[in-house]
Amino acid sequence: QVQLVESGGGSVQAGGSLRLSCAASGSTYNKYNMGWFRQASGKEREWVAMINWVGSTRYADSVKGRFTITRDNAKSTLYLQMNSLKLEDPAMYYCAAAGPTRPFGDSSYWSTVGAFNYWGQGTQVTVSS
Repeated sequence: QVQLVESGGGSVQAGGSLRLSCAASGSTYNKYNMGWFRQASGKEREWVAMINWVGSTRYADSVKGRFTITRDNAKSTLYLQMNSLKLEDPAMYYCAAAGPTRPFGDSSYWSTVGAFNYWGQGTQVTVSS
């Protein structure tokens, strides 16, 4: 079991930056694959980025080059640095965790909501022009 609590959301102008955090508690956090998802109003939840326990990362094409996912295993915290925010980025952002049930290279699996067992409550990101 792992509990996840996101923070760091807020309102920013287009082109600005935010850093989201996700504090984890519970057992064996260091061995979990971690991901960020987002859900805009009226849309389905979509995958943003993920990181495995050794720090390998993968990103959705829509955020590649602008967002950076990192983790601090000593602090049991996941981060999402979001730069050059666009008007299409506003959403509720969720962190998620899952045991390494499949190889990290199975990108079609790990980019799905169903791959992750544990979810935080979300933090809202708003981008204005």
